[in-house]
Amino acid sequence: MLKDQDRIFTNLYGMHDRSLAGARKRGHWDGTAEIIARGRDKIVEQVKASGLRGRGGAGFPTGLKWSFMPKQSDGRPSYLVINADESEPGTCKDREIMRHDPHTLIEGALIASFAMGANTCYIYLRGEYIREREALQAAVDECYDAGLLGRNAAGSGWDFDLYLHHGAGAYICGEETALLESLEGKKGMPRMKPPFPAGAGLYGCPTTVNNVESIAVTPTILRRGPEWFASFGRPNNAGTKLFGISGHVNNPCVVEEAMSIPLKELLERHCGGVRGGWKNLKAVIPGGSSVPLLRAEQCDDAIMDFDWLREQRSGLGTAAVIVMDQSTDIIKAIWRLSKFYKHESCGQCTPCREGTGWMMRVMDRLVRGEAEIEEIDMLFDVSKQVEGHTICALGDAAAWPVQGLIRQFREEIEDRIKARKTGRTGAMAAE
Repeated sequence: MLKDQDRIFTNLYGMHDRSLAGARKRGHWDGTAEIIARGRDKIVEQVKASGLRGRGGAGFPTGLKWSFMPKQSDGRPSYLVINADESEPGTCKDREIMRHDPHTLIEGALIASFAMGANTCYIYLRGEYIREREALQAAVDECYDAGLLGRNAAGSGWDFDLYLHHGAGAYICGEETALLESLEGKKGMPRMKPPFPAGAGLYGCPTTVNNVESIAVTPTILRRGPEWFASFGRPNNAGTKLFGISGHVNNPCVVEEAMSIPLKELLERHCGGVRGGWKNLKAVIPGGSSVPLLRAEQCDDAIMDFDWLREQRSGLGTAAVIVMDQSTDIIKAIWRLSKFYKHESCGQCTPCREGTGWMMRVMDRLVRGEAEIEEIDMLFDVSKQVEGHTICALGDAAAWPVQGLIRQFREEIEDRIKARKTGRTGAMAAE
């Protein structure tokens, strides 16, 4: 179990003062200029050594991503863009950082921007995050007043400006290149890669897009040393992580824990266990709505990290754990996600524009049992034609929940279709 002194987010629940004075009392903004004085290369090297992997879902090594930024400017400015468009269903971890611990993010933005040679950073907030923006803006204003942002930020000799940009509530703008398009005032539609943002991102300039949590943890890593951070979790899955647990648990919560914590321990220690006991568990989506679900049997020895979940053909994603007990109509739950992805598809790529609607309509019939058994394989086949054939990962995100359902609960879908055909309405039949 993670000890309190090892927690990076010391005000996750808003029990303490979230102002600059409160943040300083808890050790933030301590020696920021000294950290920056280590120089760009040293900071990037230490972030690499810590083993920090992106906390936005993909799990790409953060230090490596930073190292793609050009060392020498060719006359173009560089930018850091922080992705606070937290729109993945089930995910609400970055929200707590912005609401209650905003100074971790702002200090991280300064250090990370310096490490990438960027004098400007934009934080792109989800459209629905109104109060979060207010809290974050108040914290930014405090930092400007205290000389921690602006010219010679925090006495480091580095000029740094930070701007908040509010989106309009489009899920697709959480994809990094669609976010950049939206930030430039265009439609939020993903760009083809290459060029990658590190070569030509915001306004055609070198840009890195990072998740809120990835940036917010860096000051503490650099203060305490990369070895400290790397000591948590299994190799290649280092550090502490925010988990957002929702659904059928006694105590839904967002909690900071060590990576590689067993799922069962996470739920029982922090959420008071599954509603109706562990035996009542039916399925868990371990990382936000876009990753395939796990059956209850897999959850017995599930480990919450990137590699173990990938081996199970699922993923850690944003670590938003959605727990479903035996009362859940699992087919209907996945249909609801299909409806979401159909609604949020930007329509740029044909497989996703057509495929998401197609999958949703077949799922709609499966929920009612008004389909043929052969359509299950046909649905799986269509999901494979969407997955991997689109510019961005929304096609994959729409396909994976459906694939997970068919892989794990095929017998339940078949039962419902048979029950409908014979007129028998058993426990499996649709309500």
